[in-house]
Amino acid sequence: MQTESDGPGKLPDRFATTSPGVPPPVAEPPIADGRRVSAGRGSAWVGEAWRMFKDAPGSWVACFLIFVIIMVVLAIIPILGNIVGALISPFLVAGMMIGCRELERNEELQVSHLFAGFKGNSGQLLVLGLLEFGLSLIAMLIAAGIIILTVGAVFLGVLAGQAPDPGATLDPGFWLGAVTMILIVLALFIPVTMAVWFAPALVALDKVEPLTALKWSFFACMKNIWPFLVYGIVTLLLAIIASIPLALGWLLLGPVIIASVYTSYRDIFHAHPLSPIIN
Repeated sequence: MQTESDGPGKLPDRFATTSPGVPPPVAEPPIADGRRVSAGRGSAWVGEAWRMFKDAPGSWVACFLIFVIIMVVLAIIPILGNIVGALISPFLVAGMMIGCRELERNEELQVSHLFAGFKGNSGQLLVLGLLEFGLSLIAMLIAAGIIILTVGAVFLGVLAGQAPDPGATLDPGFWLGAVTMILIVLALFIPVTMAVWFAPALVALDKVEPLTALKWSFFACMKNIWPFLVYGIVTLLLAIIASIPLALGWLLLGPVIIASVYTSYRDIFHAHPLSPIIN
């Protein structure tokens, strides 16, 4: 709950690390591999992220739209666009984590924060991008090999976005193969997602080495399977709701998901969760 002194559009001072205009204290080191939190924290991360969104909704929506536009434009460019997108993604996510930190310090979120990752520790973020791209490429190659051996090469085209032969979809075996393909992809890319979830925040905010950041992120997610399961259920339900009105709800949910990366990071690596109360 805000007090009168908090003013509109500001997080309560008791959750800020410092006051506006005052240099922040020396940052405390993150907890190696993160700490284990209760399952209920999964839903609290979303609630805390919503509070951060409400503090600067215009800037959040602008940052999210710019992020999406950049990624869509790069995805249109064959091969090279996907590579560039993978390499700059950690920079953009890191920039938003820096913006979240400023919000927590009772400062303002600005659109320029989206590109803040290019200004500081950019070399380490580039290394992180290369490592993330390498992990994704390895997972993709392994998935392709397993899919060929188990359900056939026809599903590689489906995985690449090609429409299957209309006649093939009438065969029950096609759908069994499709389910198998989905399970294979999930089994390989969920660990990759676990490794990259906290990595940009750890590199940008805590100056953790990229390889160490990937390792810490993976093991932190492993420690917190139950909170992330709750988080996944909550965000899935919200995604269904957000997709109903012409997907316009994603203008709210997209920024909240980005902010939830920060709130979960603060909770697990610094033991400083924001208030779960939505003001």
